[in-house]
Amino acid sequence: MGHFFSHRNFREKCALTALALFAFSLTACRPHDFPQYPPNYREYAYVTNGGSDTVTVLDVVDVRVDRELPVGPHPVAVAASTTRNEIYVVNAGAPNANGSVTVIDAEHNAVVATIPVHRQPLSIDLDADGARAYIANSGSNSVSVIDLKARREIAQFGVGEQPVAARLAPDGKTLVVANQQGNSATVMDPADGHVRAVFAGCPGAASPVILTDSSKAFVACSAGHQVMVIALENPKARPNQPDQLEALMDVGRAPVDLAMKPDGGEIFVSNSLSDSVSEIYNTTDEVADTYMIGADPVRGLVSQDNALLYVANQRSQEVTVYSIVDGRRVAPSLHVGDGPAAMAFSAAGHLLFVVDRRSGDVAVMRTASQSLFTLLPAGRDPNAIVDKAFKVQ
Repeated sequence: MGHFFSHRNFREKCALTALALFAFSLTACRPHDFPQYPPNYREYAYVTNGGSDTVTVLDVVDVRVDRELPVGPHPVAVAASTTRNEIYVVNAGAPNANGSVTVIDAEHNAVVATIPVHRQPLSIDLDADGARAYIANSGSNSVSVIDLKARREIAQFGVGEQPVAARLAPDGKTLVVANQQGNSATVMDPADGHVRAVFAGCPGAASPVILTDSSKAFVACSAGHQVMVIALENPKARPNQPDQLEALMDVGRAPVDLAMKPDGGEIFVSNSLSDSVSEIYNTTDEVADTYMIGADPVRGLVSQDNALLYVANQRSQEVTVYSIVDGRRVAPSLHVGDGPAAMAFSAAGHLLFVVDRRSGDVAVMRTASQSLFTLLPAGRDPNAIVDKAFKVQ
């Protein structure tokens, strides 16, 4: 019932909570747990429901479901513009059919455009200006480049077999594509699609991340037990040096996700079949240690202060919290819905949203007290989430 609470009516809701003898403790209503927002502030979380062909919109200010929007067939990924109040939803589409990208106006939470792409798109990344999007089309062995203002595809780049993710470097000069079936990573120029290098030997390549200085890329070899490290062509970090394979680091079995600290420090590898997380020092390409974490870890997320790692354990009802500073798990684990698979923080970091695939809901956790605030319903097979905060004029 927590989703009936409104932060704008803070004292009144706390009183009602006490009178109703809810299971939440009174400390749950402390002012610092929930920021006080100006009247023109808006914040929403967008959850893609692959089995419902919809997006669930959560009102973050009042912690409730705002609405459910029909999008394209089988939405699988979502991103928020950094420059416009828009949300972009990748729809994988029906089997053997092309997919699309749905554009949502965040101010009105309404669908305003649909942009056709190619077969089975699975991921999206945006440039720093919010002008272009890069879509990995796994069924077409290509990457679509979308002009977001014109709302149309302006280029299609050929890559390796079954690309599942395309990541743009922070400096905008390199695009790294993980080719899952091709067991490789393609490094290309995002301006014209020129392929600079292809690095093989990474079974089930997935989840690329790039350091904040654009000097290195890390790719998870999800069908094996390694992480590939690529030193990128970079005039500042590596003058006159081409892209080159720097290392293949041993981690746990089935590394499916890489989570980097916001400050660009260590990278944490979710090893799905080893029930563990490996910590990588990205400056020295060393695996610092591997920690037993939970049943089928599939997603990691580091807090904004770089202190805590949250890990979604899909074969459970738990999110494990690991203290990066102290080098140990924070006990007990957070109890959420069934099959946690994706996560996002609120803009202020006071809430963590956990998408539960099997139970079809979103667990809302208070980060200050590391406790469950409420469960909000989503559609069938929810699989991705993004948060968007802005002020209306």
